[in-house]
Amino acid sequence: MNTILYATTVFIWGSTWLAIAYQIGDTPVIVSVAWRFALASIALFAILLFRNGLPKLTAKNHKVAVLLALCLFSNNFLCFYYATQYLPSGLNAVVFSLAPILNALNLWILEKRRPSRVFLQGSLLGFSGVVLLFASQVMKTEMDWNILHGLMLSLLGTYLFSMGNMVSVRAQSEEMPLLPTTAWAMGYGSIYLVVIALVSGISLSVTASPMYLSALIYLAVIGSVVGFNTYLALVGRIGASKAAYCTVLFPLIALTLSTMFEGYEWTWLSVLGVIFVITGNVRVFGVPERVRFWYHAFRTKLEFN
Repeated sequence: MNTILYATTVFIWGSTWLAIAYQIGDTPVIVSVAWRFALASIALFAILLFRNGLPKLTAKNHKVAVLLALCLFSNNFLCFYYATQYLPSGLNAVVFSLAPILNALNLWILEKRRPSRVFLQGSLLGFSGVVLLFASQVMKTEMDWNILHGLMLSLLGTYLFSMGNMVSVRAQSEEMPLLPTTAWAMGYGSIYLVVIALVSGISLSVTASPMYLSALIYLAVIGSVVGFNTYLALVGRIGASKAAYCTVLFPLIALTLSTMFEGYEWTWLSVLGVIFVITGNVRVFGVPERVRFWYHAFRTKLEFN
């Protein structure tokens, strides 16, 4: 089950970065993010009502939902969307892949849980791969303030995401219901952004182009409803540090899509970065059981032949 959740999260979230890029344009960022999570919240509430009815949450659970809204379903995505104005979608995903390192640091600082040597080694490899991927882009572009601005925004969004992980781990350890909490959190995040937009005099209307609307629906339903809940379920099963390490694989999907649709150009540095990312992931999680089975079966077949 963990493998299914892991793979689903990687492929869904790896594809959302390109969809975010398609939303950058005439519609203000805060409006795009607000509509994304408004639709996602409505979809989740509809699923809950269809399945078993909407369970009542305690006041403490609603407080957790508000914290999740601020960290996972509003402010962090404002940072990511604005960063996409300055960085390619694949590079934005590369920065986001630093989340497991921030998770480990937060667990160390907040809960005195020192990361294992294996995790540190894998994280170092993954981080080195991220640096190489970023360097491959910087070497082709003049390092101006816009790129630095985008990098800082993406890092801030990643840190907020990491803090949301800490909140989710605590909530699930206290057996708070995952889907209802997420539905309320997305709703709170949307309301928070709508209030800011209205106070700022920003219209809530969106671009009616097919590309924008299809990206909005994909991000709301697949990226948010499915992607976030598979990820948060994974956090509850294997912990924030290991779950967030799947973000290290997001750039592989995002960069592939960026190559196909945004003209991302590969260099020897970016190829080496991908190798480091994969190696670090294997170091943290080990070789998957299914891969080991196939390897031993292949070796046995060779020995008998």
